[in-house]
Amino acid sequence: MRRHSLIELEAVLAIVRCGSFRAAALDLGMSTTAISNAVGKLERDLAVRLFNRTTRSVSLTHAGRIFVAQIKPAFEGIQKAMDTARSQQETPSGTLRINAFATAAREIMVPLVLTYMQRYPQVHIDLVTEGRLVDVVAAGFDLGVRRADLVPSDAIAIPLGQMQRIAVVASPGFFKDRAIPQVPQELLAYPCVRGRLPNGALLRWRFEKDGEPLQLDVEGPMTLDEASLARIAVTNSVGIGYLMESDVRDDIAAGRLVRILEDWTPPLAPLCLYYSNRRNSSAAFQAFIALARDFAAGRLAPS
Repeated sequence: MRRHSLIELEAVLAIVRCGSFRAAALDLGMSTTAISNAVGKLERDLAVRLFNRTTRSVSLTHAGRIFVAQIKPAFEGIQKAMDTARSQQETPSGTLRINAFATAAREIMVPLVLTYMQRYPQVHIDLVTEGRLVDVVAAGFDLGVRRADLVPSDAIAIPLGQMQRIAVVASPGFFKDRAIPQVPQELLAYPCVRGRLPNGALLRWRFEKDGEPLQLDVEGPMTLDEASLARIAVTNSVGIGYLMESDVRDDIAAGRLVRILEDWTPPLAPLCLYYSNRRNSSAAFQAFIALARDFAAGRLAPS
């Protein structure tokens, strides 16, 4: 059974709407011969006449009226879906799905994501945070946010200029009766708040100075797999913490936490927004990319 093209169905509806083959041809930008051939082909395939034709008039047959009544709502639905798809190429709308580490999401939330939402209120942002690395395309995401060294080699990346760094911290009260460690190895004698990675492994604390790397398996009374919980534990003097600088920057500035071993924690790779090579991307996607490039270049003015 042959699948009919939309143009054949559109031709039938145009003739009904316009009242003649000639007027329908003009409406669709076709020749009268082409529209007549389209209808004739459809009638042959259906083995039924849809129109009564004379040199002066055209009207639907009984079978034609039933056929039009059934296809018209479906065709209008198809047209509406096509118009909606086209509109997303013109006005940012729809949903953008973004996958990011929680720390990365917190870094871009206010300056980039919320600014975007203020400018394009018709777009819904679905921001998913998780510690594990995912294939953003296979998982149905439009964009990902990761450190530059974790971005897939075949992805297009936009460096966001947010330099990442580890901060080794403890509460002021924690050091009330303890000496402050001067080198990482001294941490082995202190209670530390340990971290667990998404794959279940314990986080090894990494340090570097003068090009010499060092890794430690610290000990402590608590192991956590969420940075916000680790921050709470550290601020309450449970132990020394190994956290992203961005997560404790305000605590350090306010004196709630004391930073140590800063010369042993060099900058990490900067954050990047990344995505696969996409053609015919939506207006919402294109607008987010443009805003991210402005953000990375320092051209993003508050909305």
